[in-house]
This record gives sequence, C-alpha cells and structure tokens, in this order.
Amino acid sequence: MGQASNSNRPADFNLNLESSSNAPVGIFDSGVGGLTVLRELYRQLPHESVLYFGDTARLPYGTKSPSQIVQYVREILTWMTQKGVKMVIVACNTSSALAIEQVRSEFPGLPIVCLILPGAKAAVQVGKRIGVIATPATAASNAYRQAILEVDPTAEVWQVGCPEFVPLIEQNRIDEPYTYQIAQKYLAPLLEQEIDTLVYGCTHYPHLAPVLKTILPRSIQLIDPAVHVIAAAAQELDLLGLKHTRPAMPTQFCVSGSPRPFVKISRQWLGCTPIVEQVNLPEVPCQAMVKSEA
Repeated sequence: MGQASNSNRPADFNLNLESSSNAPVGIFDSGVGGLTVLRELYRQLPHESVLYFGDTARLPYGTKSPSQIVQYVREILTWMTQKGVKMVIVACNTSSALAIEQVRSEFPGLPIVCLILPGAKAAVQVGKRIGVIATPATAASNAYRQAILEVDPTAEVWQVGCPEFVPLIEQNRIDEPYTYQIAQKYLAPLLEQEIDTLVYGCTHYPHLAPVLKTILPRSIQLIDPAVHVIAAAAQELDLLGLKHTRPAMPTQFCVSGSPRPFVKISRQWLGCTPIVEQVNLPEVPCQAMVKSEA
C-alpha cells in the first residue's frame, strides 16, 4: 500500500453512522499482544470480520514518549478509516492511556473502544487490593489507578512498569529462565502489598500466564481486560445496529514491519498460519501542524 498524501488529515474524516454491518472491526496493537483481544473477539463475536494491524516496526510502545504514541495512533486510525472499518478496538493499553482521548475528536462518529475502563470495572468487582502490571508508559500515566478509583474510591492500587516483558514476548522467549527471573522481580513489590487482584495492563501479558501463575498465590484473581473490552464492543455494536449476523470473512492481518516474526508467533498463539501483509501507514501531519496551517 503506497503512502497517502498529507492532504489526508485526520480532521477531514467523518464516519457515516449508517456504516454497513458488513464492514470489518479494526483492532490494533504494537505487535502480537493484540492477538489476545482477537482471540476473545473470535469467541464473543464470531460473525465479525476483522482488520488487524500490528505496528511491529515501531514496537515497543511502552518506552516511547506520549507525543510519539499520539502520532502513531493518529496514523493508524487514519489508515483504518481509509480501509472502511465500522469500529476500532484499541488492543494496546499504552495507546489507550496516552493517546485516545486526545485523538478521539479528530475522528468524529468513529466508535473507538479502549481497554482501561472495562478492565478497571472488572478488577473492582473481584478485589480491593489491586496490582497492575503494565508498560512503563501506561504505569506512568496512572490511567489504571485513576479508572479504578473512579469506579471504586475505596480500592487500593499499586502499579509496576515492566519494560522487558513486551520484547521478551515478541522474541518468543517466554519459557526461558531469564523471563521467570524478570517476572519475579516485577511481581515482588505487588506481592509485598498482599494484592488480591492482578490486572494485565498490557495485552501482551496474558501470554505470560504460565510464568506468572508459578509465582503468584492461587488466591490472586487475574483480570484480562481483553475479555471485557470485547464485551463492551459487543454492546456498542448492538446499540449502533452494526452487529454482523452472517459468517465472517477471513481476518486480514497487516503489520508495519517484516511479516515473518509476526507469522511465526501468530501460528503458535492462534493455532493457524495467518496471511500477513506489510503496509505503509499514511503520512499524517501532527495536529499542531494542522492547526498552524488553518
């Protein structure tokens, strides 16, 4: 897919609210983490067609600046709207925490569903002493703490940034002893606080469940926001009259980097070998530039 011209400003887009239910649902993440959300969509919304994008050329997102994340999300949403999606599910907690509120107004009428609030609501339903493991950017944003306390001000929340988790998962190094050592290091301060609930604050992290469950007491409840964001998406599709009821088209997988590593890991986690296309995102000027030109 070729580069789009700079005239494709995000502010120019206005989704037709009468979008066909046949249109795909867009899901994006920095890489393979969003596959946990995709698997949940297959389970809860089996009739929905999907356009999945992994920004593998620029991962990990969790160590990038907020302005970089905002620009990445702006480019991805612009591309997805050009592809005709009827809804976008943000399968990336870092993007949800740092970018969506800022760029949402640039895509009027586009339903955008994020992970953090559904995950926070699920956490307070099962516990009061809540730990969150997340990327450094998500942890620093305090997005989960704020969302949890908004739902239940009596809850206590501890967050830990885990910079090495995403690279280890993307490199398929989950079973290595080093990954266990890093997991013990990240979980130690949460265990010291005697948490009763642990939130996966990054969609990559459910892939670490076999590792984490060897370290955590069995009494600790694990919350995967992927389950709850798809439930929220299903409710939104119902309200908009956009839920598809006929068989889905095959999922379209696209990445910004080399398809090969994505295919290898996806085969292991999805149980099939996806056809993956490498794409170039459209060049979109940052919003500050757009305003200065107005």
